[in-house]
Amino acid sequence: MLKAYKNLSSKTRLGVGVAIIAWGAGGLMLTDPLEKSLGLTPTEEDKAELDKYTPKIITVEKDEKEAK
Repeated sequence: MLKAYKNLSSKTRLGVGVAIIAWGAGGLMLTDPLEKSLGLTPTEEDKAELDKYTPKIITVEKDEKEAK
């Protein structure tokens, strides 16, 4: 597929790139309003449930005397 992409003219590759970026930007801009209008926004309970499964990072201080 990359070979077929490279065989396109430079103007066509530019058009394909711009179309992909526009598709992504449009998706980012339209997702939140669409979720709100369909009633698919997460509740506080959903957020708490998701937070329960999110990995937590705990830092541990290293003792300098033991390192030597």
